[in-house]
Amino acid sequence: MTYCVALKLDNSLIFMSDTRTNAGIDNISVVKKMFTWSEPGERVITLMTAGNLATTQAVVSLLDERSKAPKDRNPNLMHVPTLFQAARLVGDTLKEVVSTSASGGPTSNSPFGATLIMGGQIAGMAPRLFLIYPEGNFVEATDDTPFFQTGETKYGRPIILRAFDPSMSDAEAIRLLCVSFDSTLKANLSVGMPLDSHIYETGSLREGRMFRINDTDPAFSQISTQWGHSLRTALDSLPEYPVPAKTS
Repeated sequence: MTYCVALKLDNSLIFMSDTRTNAGIDNISVVKKMFTWSEPGERVITLMTAGNLATTQAVVSLLDERSKAPKDRNPNLMHVPTLFQAARLVGDTLKEVVSTSASGGPTSNSPFGATLIMGGQIAGMAPRLFLIYPEGNFVEATDDTPFFQTGETKYGRPIILRAFDPSMSDAEAIRLLCVSFDSTLKANLSVGMPLDSHIYETGSLREGRMFRINDTDPAFSQISTQWGHSLRTALDSLPEYPVPAKTS
């Protein structure tokens, strides 16, 4: 399994993904799940992958190979005119890979399935964020739904729902994601460190700040420890529920 999150802030896009993959409890390894294509001053596109590893690696390899083709060849990530067209291209590529692997065609329950998050910006247009399903269709982030998650989402989602604000700073957003990932890491062994992050600043049209958070990272450890203490303190400060008295 995996956990990936992308936030659409007023002034940036924030991406974070874990790196754990497993084919059983005795076959666990670290695999990168975040990929970026860019042409400085013209476009930046970041993709995060969750699902069958063979499928996601094939999708990324095809997108990468085709991105190096001449402009007059088939459309690719470096030449499509809009991010909507980029999302269609990624969805079609995913559908192509799944269809090749599964004779029954692409379905959300397919063992070869995958779900992707894609976001970025093309010159002259606003940044956009998409969630792409195994069937190849997709939805776009809006003001009402300004973030996407994929993979093992249920443990970290309540934290984002309660605390996310599109006007928050990049540092505040990374802190929020650290808490969301920390809760997921503690609840599910199929998600693991290190965590890959990318902060893309709106209008920069170049790769942003990319960094990896390891399990020995002192800032992450401090956030994790203090979050645990804060939860206990908050719980103790709540009024007790009026439990009915024992009957004799």
